[in-house]
Amino acid sequence: MKKYGLIGLPLTHSFSKKYFSEKFRKEGLKGCQYELYEIPNIQAFPALLAKVPDLIGLNVTIPYKQQVIAYLDRLEPACRAIGAVNCIKVSPDELVGFNTDYIGFRTSLENWLGKKRPAALVLGTGGASNAVAQALNDLNIAFLKVSRTSHPDSKSIISYKELATGLLADHPLIINTTPLGTYPNTSERPPIPLEQVGKNHLVYDLVYNPEETSLMKEATGRGAKTKNGMEMLHLQAEAAWEIWNATE
Repeated sequence: MKKYGLIGLPLTHSFSKKYFSEKFRKEGLKGCQYELYEIPNIQAFPALLAKVPDLIGLNVTIPYKQQVIAYLDRLEPACRAIGAVNCIKVSPDELVGFNTDYIGFRTSLENWLGKKRPAALVLGTGGASNAVAQALNDLNIAFLKVSRTSHPDSKSIISYKELATGLLADHPLIINTTPLGTYPNTSERPPIPLEQVGKNHLVYDLVYNPEETSLMKEATGRGAKTKNGMEMLHLQAEAAWEIWNATE
């Protein structure tokens, strides 16, 4: 039996388990199993590995994306730059950390932009924004991060208040990495000045539930093109599958 799974706390629902279980069924992949491994703290991670010796790969979710790094033998370079792990390749010799959010977003954004490389505003400064920032760096897209609070010590992070000066005109690509607008709080959205958004803007919202967020709906109404995070979610899952099953 080839075993895969997800570690985190809590694990009340999981896109990954549903996605991979369906993948095994559709593709006729026999002898594969994806389980949820809710561990009370990261110190329980080695015991889990010992208890489930058939593990080939793990996804990692909050609160362990950073904590798990201390237990890994090495990190893939982009993952090391991001400072967060959401995918682990398990082998008898070593544990290797990857960030497939970064892979999924980069691929999805490239597909959407084509050859365009517009300057971007990245809404949020959490873990997801670091994966997005790494992808933008790799694609040579200039960007600023937007935070709820000002960061006077950083030239690359501005506050939402500073957007009132007309910065959206010079940054046609807007990427929401915050959870604002996620079900059930669907009326929420990042506090950007939407009156500055127009037909030249591209709004990529990493939220995928609902399919059209409040931010996307209002931006579309002003002529902008929009995209949600569902393709990224599928791409990151497939990237994890390829990592787990790649032969050296």
